[in-house]
Amino acid sequence: KVEQIIFKHTQKVLGGDLNVVFYDMTQLYFEASDEDDLRKTGFSKDGKHQKPQIFLGLLVAKQGYVIGYDVYDGNTYEGHTLIPFLENISRKFNLEKPIIIADSGLLSKKNIGALEERGYEYILGARIKNETAEVKNQIIESFYADGDLIDITKDDTKRIIVSYSHKRARKDAYNRIRGLKRLEKKIKSGKLTKESINNRGYNKFLKLEGKIDVQVDYTKIEQDQYWDGLKGYITNTKLSGSEIIQNYGELWHIERAFRMYKTDLRIRPIYHRLRRRIEAHICISFAAYSIYKELERALNTQESLLSVKKAAELTHNMYQTTYQLPDGKSMNKQLLGMDDQQKELYGIVRNCFRVSH
Repeated sequence: KVEQIIFKHTQKVLGGDLNVVFYDMTQLYFEASDEDDLRKTGFSKDGKHQKPQIFLGLLVAKQGYVIGYDVYDGNTYEGHTLIPFLENISRKFNLEKPIIIADSGLLSKKNIGALEERGYEYILGARIKNETAEVKNQIIESFYADGDLIDITKDDTKRIIVSYSHKRARKDAYNRIRGLKRLEKKIKSGKLTKESINNRGYNKFLKLEGKIDVQVDYTKIEQDQYWDGLKGYITNTKLSGSEIIQNYGELWHIERAFRMYKTDLRIRPIYHRLRRRIEAHICISFAAYSIYKELERALNTQESLLSVKKAAELTHNMYQTTYQLPDGKSMNKQLLGMDDQQKELYGIVRNCFRVSH
């Protein structure tokens, strides 16, 4: 029921425009150490490998307004959730087939095939370094100025869009240099051994010689520089390259939503054990985020200088007293004194509530 109310509100706020949606997943770990049918240990991006976890899938519309969510057990592979999630959301809300936007974590032949088979259009983050030699040569041999993009036809249904940004190139170069310095420091200290190496992050720049000789492969570093500033997208839509990049650029709203869940809305720590309580906990956070977005919209509509965070802080000492006069038969309510910012916030929320109803 909560999901239905929020979905209808999102429809109303966006004027029914749900043609483009954004999907992502995050992990939520538990403080308890025991597993069950929902809470499972698995690979943890937070480094909490010993703690049971669950996955939270979230679908949002433009500007970060929530459509729906789902909960998965902790050892689920996130790439296997996209199609079941979309089918479940479609059943819940009778949602027409929108354009699906997601990052490269959902990029797999199986997912792409399933999306196309079910008639979905999509824009996904592309792993351009994993493309064929022909496509890679076409990308790195192109001349790039800031903001340039190229549009490559991959096959009958798919295109690869690649954009170049000076700002992204500087960031890529900076991160690589910083990662290289850490590698060199570890090798020099003798703390980096063959047994401790994986292929994640900047370990890709290492090579092993003999049984224990670990060295930096500077040839790989030189080759990696060719990709500085490049960002790829794969799509089966008819949208222009600039429209694809613009739409994909709104994916940050869902990343912001997850940050909000984990910080301001305090979805963690989670101590619950029973599935129904875990799901209730997630539902409360889901509703809280929707209220947060509505407050944000109200402040923007009124062109207030108050941030949502500041507005939340102001409510911490806004009080109302309830009293009954000696000869009275009913209870009376009286707001206590507020400063100017609290009065402004109260007026905005009151006006927003009145308009909404």
